[in-house]
Amino acid sequence: MWVNPEEVLQAGALWITERANPYFILQKRKGHGDGGGGLAGLLVGTLDVVLDSSARVAPYRILYETPHSLTYWLIAHGSSRKEITEHWEWLEQNLLQTLSIFENENDITTFVKGKVQGIIAEYNKNHDVKEDDDTDKFKEAICKFRKLFGMPEEEKLVNYYSCSYWKGKVPRQGWLYLSINHICFYSYLLGKEAKLVIRWADITQLEKSATLLLPDAVKVSTRAAEHVFSVFLNVNETFKLMEQLANIAMRQLLDNEGFEQDRSLPKLKRKSPKKVSALKRDLDARAKSERYRALFRLPKDEKLDGHTGCTLWTPFNKTHILGQMFVSTNYICFTSKEETLCSLIIPLREVTIVEKADSSNVLPSPLSISTKNRMTFLFANLKDRDFLVQRISDFLQQTTSKIRFEREIAGSLSSSDDEFNLNDNSVPTATQALMTMYRRRSPEEFNPKLAKEYLKEQAWKNHFTEYGQGMCMYRTERTKDLVLQGIPENMRGELWLLFSGAINEMATHPGYYEDLVEKSMGKYNLATEEIERDLHRSLPEHPAFQNEMGIAALRRVLTAYAFRNPNIGYCQAMNIVTSVLLLYAKEEEAFWLLVALCERMLPDYYNTRVVGALVDQGVFEELAREYVPELYDCMQDLGVISTISLSWFLTLFLSVMPFESAVVVVDCFFYEGIKVIFQLALSVLHANIHQLLEAKDDGEAMTVLGRYLDSVTNKDSTLPPIPHLHSLLTDDGEPHPDVDIFKLVRSCYEKFGSIRADVIEQMRFKQRLRVIQTIEDTTKRNVVRTIVTETAFSIDELEELYVLFKAEHLTSCYWGGTGSSNPTDRHDPSLPYLEQYRIDLEQFRGLFSLLFPWAPANSAHSDPLAQRLFRLLDHNGDSLINFREFISGLSILCHGDLTEKLKILYNMHVMPGKCACVRACVRAYVHVCTYVQLISRFLSLPLSVQSQFIELCKTLYNMFSEDAQEQELYHATATVTSLLLEMGEVGKLFCCPTKDPEEEDLEDPGEAKPCEPALVGGAQPGSVYHERVQGEGEGEEEEGEARPHGPGNGDSGGEQLSGMEDIRLEDSSPKDTGTSSSMLISDDETKDDTSMSSYSVLSTGSHELDDKLHCEDIADDTVLVRSANGTSVDKDWAITFEQFLASVLTEQALVLYFEKPVDVAARITNAKNVRKAGRPLLSTSDYEIFLSG
Repeated sequence: MWVNPEEVLQAGALWITERANPYFILQKRKGHGDGGGGLAGLLVGTLDVVLDSSARVAPYRILYETPHSLTYWLIAHGSSRKEITEHWEWLEQNLLQTLSIFENENDITTFVKGKVQGIIAEYNKNHDVKEDDDTDKFKEAICKFRKLFGMPEEEKLVNYYSCSYWKGKVPRQGWLYLSINHICFYSYLLGKEAKLVIRWADITQLEKSATLLLPDAVKVSTRAAEHVFSVFLNVNETFKLMEQLANIAMRQLLDNEGFEQDRSLPKLKRKSPKKVSALKRDLDARAKSERYRALFRLPKDEKLDGHTGCTLWTPFNKTHILGQMFVSTNYICFTSKEETLCSLIIPLREVTIVEKADSSNVLPSPLSISTKNRMTFLFANLKDRDFLVQRISDFLQQTTSKIRFEREIAGSLSSSDDEFNLNDNSVPTATQALMTMYRRRSPEEFNPKLAKEYLKEQAWKNHFTEYGQGMCMYRTERTKDLVLQGIPENMRGELWLLFSGAINEMATHPGYYEDLVEKSMGKYNLATEEIERDLHRSLPEHPAFQNEMGIAALRRVLTAYAFRNPNIGYCQAMNIVTSVLLLYAKEEEAFWLLVALCERMLPDYYNTRVVGALVDQGVFEELAREYVPELYDCMQDLGVISTISLSWFLTLFLSVMPFESAVVVVDCFFYEGIKVIFQLALSVLHANIHQLLEAKDDGEAMTVLGRYLDSVTNKDSTLPPIPHLHSLLTDDGEPHPDVDIFKLVRSCYEKFGSIRADVIEQMRFKQRLRVIQTIEDTTKRNVVRTIVTETAFSIDELEELYVLFKAEHLTSCYWGGTGSSNPTDRHDPSLPYLEQYRIDLEQFRGLFSLLFPWAPANSAHSDPLAQRLFRLLDHNGDSLINFREFISGLSILCHGDLTEKLKILYNMHVMPGKCACVRACVRAYVHVCTYVQLISRFLSLPLSVQSQFIELCKTLYNMFSEDAQEQELYHATATVTSLLLEMGEVGKLFCCPTKDPEEEDLEDPGEAKPCEPALVGGAQPGSVYHERVQGEGEGEEEEGEARPHGPGNGDSGGEQLSGMEDIRLEDSSPKDTGTSSSMLISDDETKDDTSMSSYSVLSTGSHELDDKLHCEDIADDTVLVRSANGTSVDKDWAITFEQFLASVLTEQALVLYFEKPVDVAARITNAKNVRKAGRPLLSTSDYEIFLSG
C-alpha cells in the first residue's frame, strides 16, 4: 500500500535490493521468503519481533532515491510480492518519463511526495476510508495482530505490550496483544515461533504476582492451564487493562451486555507519538468514570469530563483544604487529599453563578460557585481556570436547556388530559412515609428515649446550619459520627436519599415513577405473580403491613421496578428491603432508593442467580481468612460462611436482627456502602469466636450466631417492640446478653476500619471471575446430565461439544455475521439451562462442516445439506436450535443404526418447506387409493415425489466426494436410483383415473395441486424425471448405451403413461469403454471446477430432433439429462421410505458407507484445530502453544 513519504537514513541495512532504476528501489527484508537468509535472516526476524518492526508485516518496500544524494524516502510497502510489484509497475509506467523532464532535484522530490499523497487521498475518497483517532504506529500493530492471529476486522485491538511468556522454564520474549475478546501472545526467536490465543470469557483467575525471579508478573489461569507473563515495562497499566477487559467478558456472560465503543471522546492529536488507540482511551475514560460515580454515588450514566488539583475554602473550620475537583456533565465534586476530611457534591441543576474571583498571593486563581440555597463555594489554586470555567459554562447551558424542556413536557402532560395527571386518583401513591401513619405516640408522652431522639434531631439541625443541607452539604468526619450515633426517625428517609444518591435520579426524572405505576397497573407476568406471593411475608409483624394500604404501596413499588428493570424483575429479599424503605420514605422516594440499591450499591445482588451476593460471599471469605484466621478454617469446615453471608447480605441484616437495630445498620450502609456490611459481619464472627470454635456442626454454629444477632438491641429506639420472626425460631436455651447496636457498630469500625472500598472492588473482580465461571461450569454439567441418557455420546464428548456449541454462539456475538438473528437475542441467562445458548443457521453451518460425517468437502454442497438438517432439527420453527436439538441430529449421524441414518436423510428431503406444501400433502393423503391403504401400516414418513427424490440423489452424490470408495459408491448410487425410478413407475400403474380438466380448473391455481396416484405424497413444482415400466417386445441393447423402452401392446398402463418420457440412469463410468451413444457425457467433457460425474439420466422416449436432450447439473459430479419439456411436474410418481431403504440395502458399498463407524473424538479434535488455525473462538483448553521451527 502507498504510505505518506517517510525519510529513511540507511537503505541497505537489513534489506536486499531486488529491483532498481534511477529514482526508485524495490527491496525485500532479509530472512523473509524462500531460504530465509540463513543465520542473518533468523537474527533479522528475531529483531523485527522484539523491536516491533513494521517489516514483520510488510517485508517488501519501495524507496524513492534522490539523485546524487544519500537520502531515501519510503513511499510504499507491501505484505506480498504481488502487491509491491503492482506499485512498482505503476511507477515505471506513469512516473519515470515524467521525472526525467525535471532539472532540479528538489522539484523531483516535491513532485514524487505530492503524487504519492494524492494517490492516498484519492484511494481514501473512493473507498470511503474514514479518518480515525489511531496513530500510524498503532495501525501497524493492528495489521500485525490480524495477520498473526487470523482475526477479522470486527475484533478490535485495544493495546499491545512487550513482555516475556514462560513456556515451562524457558522465557520467550515477544508481544502481548489485548483485544476486546482475546488475549494473544506472539514470539519469534531464531526461527522458533510461538503463538497463544486465550478468550477473555475462559479466564478463571487473573492475578499480579511478584517473586524474586519474576518481580512483575501476571498469571492468567484458565480451566486447562496457567500462563505467566513477565518483564513488563508498566505492569500496573497492563494489569488494569486486563482486569477491565476480563470484566467486560464476564458481564457479557452474565447478562449478555455487549461492548459498544464510545465515539464521543475528544479527538487525539494526529501527531501524537503515543502508541495508544482510541479504544484504549475509551476504556481508560470508562474506568475513571466508574471510580468517580462510585466515590460520589452518582447515576450510572454520568461521565467524568476531567479533574484537577485545587483547594476548597471550608467555612466551618476556616481553612483551605487540598484536594481534587471533578467535573462531569451534571456535577461538580470535590474530595480532600486526606480521604475522610471533606467531600462535596454540587449538582449543576442547583448552580446559579460561576465566576472567576480576583487572584492574590494568598488565593491564586480562585473560582466562586453559588447555588440556589444561597451557599457559596470558593475553590483556588486551579491550574487552568479559564478552560475549566468554559467547560462548566457549557455543561450549565446544557443543564438549563434540559430543565426547561422537562418543565415544558411536565406542563403539557398535566394540562393535556386528565388521564395523564400524576395527581389523579387513577395512580394512587403514598405521599408520606408509612411510619408517620403508624407511630404510636401521644402528644403528652415524654420519656428519656424521646428526649434522646429530640437531641439527635437538634444535633442534625445544627449540623445542617454549619455544614449546609441537601446535596451541597459538606460531608466530613462529623457527618459520619452523627450517622454512627443513629439517624433520627423523622430524618431517616431524607438522609437515606441524600447519602445513597437516589435524590439525584429522582430530581432528574420527575413523573417517572407515576408513569411506571400507571403502565404496570393490571399487567401480569411471572414477576408480578412472585410479588403477590411474597407481599404478606414482608415485615408481617409491623402494623404498617397488616392492612391493605401498606401492602398496596409495597405492590406498586415492586411492580414498578420489575417493569423498569425486567432483567432483574423481582427477587426474593427485595420485598423485605423495600418494606423497610417504605416505612421511612415516601412511595416515590422508596422506589428510587430501591433503584440505587439494586443497580449501584448492591450490583447483581437481585438477579435470578444472585451473582452479586455470591461474589461478596467470596470477598467475605477472603476477609475472614485475613482478619480472623484462627476462625476461618473452622468456618470453612462447617460450611457456615456461605450460609450466613447470603442471608446477611441480601437483606442487610434486616431478616436476622431485630428491626429497630437493623435500621441502624441500614443507616450506616447508605452512608458507607457495602464496606460497613463486611465490617459488621466480621465483628459478629469475632464476638463469637470461642463458641464457634467449639461448635460441632453447622447447626450449632448457626444457633450461636442466631442467638447473638437476636440479642442486638437499640435502647434508643422510640418504636414499640416488634416481635422478631428469627427469634421465634431459635432454641429455648438461656438468652444471650443484650448487645447494644451502637457499640457493635463502633466496635466494627475500630477493629476492621482498615478495610477500604477500593480493596473490596479489587477483591470483587477476582471473585466475579470465579463465580461466573463456576456458574458456566454448572450450566454445562446440568445440560450434559440432562441429555446424557438420550444419546450415545460420553459425558466428556458432550462437554467438549457443548464448549464448541457455546463458542460458536459467542463468536457470533463478538464479530456478528450475515445471519438475520441478533446474537444477543439468542442468549438468555434466565432461561432453563438447555435454552440459554442457541445458534441460528449461520452458526450451524460452521459446526456442520466440522462435526457431521455427511458434510461434503465442498462448501457449496455442504451449505444446502446443512440447511435441510437445520430445518429438520428446528422443532419449534423459531429458526434457532438449542444444544439438545443439535445433539439429537449429531447423535443419529454418528451413532445411529443404518435405518435411523437413512430415515433422517430421507426426511431431510421430504420435509415440507412451506405451509402450502403441508396442505398439499394432507390433501394428497385424502385421495390415496386402496393400494396405499394396504401398505399404510408400514408408512412412517411422508412420500417422496420426484422433485424431492432428485434432491435426495444430488445429496448422495455430493456426500461421496473425496471418499476413498468414491467410484464404487457412485456405481451403487446409480443402481439404487435406477431401481427407485422403476419402483415409482410401477406405482403409477395403480393410479386412480386422473381428474377431468373441468375439475382441475376448480382448483386454486395458487396452491399445490394434489394428485391421485397410489404412492403420491404431494406434488411439488420443479424439474422432475419420469421412468416408464419396460413393456413387452423390448429390444436388447449394447452395454453402456441408452435403452429406449416402448409401451406394451394393449397395456392399459402403457396408455396411461403414453404422455410420459422414459428416463434411465446409466452407468457410463470411465471403465465402460464400450459406450457408443452420442448422448452420453464423458468425464473428460464435463470435469471442470464445477465437475460433473459420468453418470447421466437419459430421456429416450423420442428420437425426434424436436425432443433433443439437454442436461442439468445435479451437483459437481452428476448430470441429469431431461427433455425439453422437463419443467413439467409428474404428479403421479412417488416412492416410500421403505422402498428407499430396501433399495439401499441391495448395495453393499452404500451399506458399508452408512454403517461406517464415526470417530467422534477425532472430529472434535479436528474441529478445535481448524478453529485454532482459522479464527480463534474456542475455549482456552483448545489453544495449545503453537511452535514451529
